[in-house]
Amino acid sequence: MKFALVNGEKTEATLGAKGICRACGSDLIAKCGEIKIHHWAHKGNRNCDPWWENEKEWHRGWKGHFPVDWQEIIHRDKNGEKHIADVKTDQGWVLEFQHSYLKPQERRERDAFYQNLVWVVDGTRRERDIPQFKRALSEGAMISAKLKIHSVFSDECALLREWVGCRASVFFDFAEGNKSKGGSLWWLLPWSPGGSAFVLPFSRADFIGLHQTKPEQGDLDFRAILKILIESVSRFISKSRAQTRAQELQLLAQQQQFLRSRGPKSRPQYSVRKGRRRL
Repeated sequence: MKFALVNGEKTEATLGAKGICRACGSDLIAKCGEIKIHHWAHKGNRNCDPWWENEKEWHRGWKGHFPVDWQEIIHRDKNGEKHIADVKTDQGWVLEFQHSYLKPQERRERDAFYQNLVWVVDGTRRERDIPQFKRALSEGAMISAKLKIHSVFSDECALLREWVGCRASVFFDFAEGNKSKGGSLWWLLPWSPGGSAFVLPFSRADFIGLHQTKPEQGDLDFRAILKILIESVSRFISKSRAQTRAQELQLLAQQQQFLRSRGPKSRPQYSVRKGRRRL
C-alpha cells in the first residue's frame, strides 16, 4: 500500500521507516527497493484486505491525480466489513484502479460493497486486448452520433467479456502509462442486455476533472452524465425491440396471406370415414 501511519500522520514509504496499518493496526515495514515501487507491507506474507493488489506505476499515476486525503480510504459497510478503496471522492464516488485479472465473483462482491463505484481498468496488460477491442468497434454500430455511443458484441473481445454486465461504470485505459491527462478512455456503460455492450470515448481530462472538483452551478456532474447516457441506450433498446416486433408481425401477416392465397384445395385433405389422407 502507498500510505501508513507514522507518528499519527498519513505517510508514504521511505527507506528504513516503520509504520502502522491504517486498516488493521498492524506493524508495517517500508519496502524501498530498486525494482518495485516503494510501498508499505505487513510483516510476513499477509495482507489485511484480500481485495488489495500489488501496485504498479499505473496505479500510482492514477491515484496521483487526486488529493492525498482521498487516497486509500477505509470503507465500512453496515455489517462492519471493511476494505481499502483506491480513491473516494468528496462526491461519494469510489474509484478502483484495476490492473490484474479480476475473478467475476470478486468483481460482483466489490460492485455490491461499494454503492457508488467506478472502475478504471488497465487495457494495456495484454497485447491482444487493444486489437480485439478495435475489431469489436469496427464490427459494431453507432447508436448515437451525438453522444458517440457504440453498440458492440463482446464475444470476440476478452476484455469486454470480462467486464460486460458490470453494474458499475467501467473505463478502459488503453494509453501507455498515465503521466498526463491527455487522450481518451473508453467508457463501458452499466447496461448490457443480450450480450451487447455499449461503449463511448470519454476524455481522460474530463474524467479526472469531474471527480476532482464539484461542478459549477448549471454544469453536469458525473451522475447526471451517466443518467443521460443510460436513457439514450434505453431508448435505443426500446426502439430496437419495437422494430423487431413490427418485423415479426409483418412476417406473420405475409405467411398468413400466402396460406390464404393457396386456397383450401392446396391443404391436405383427410377422409373422416377412413382416417386417411386423400391426395
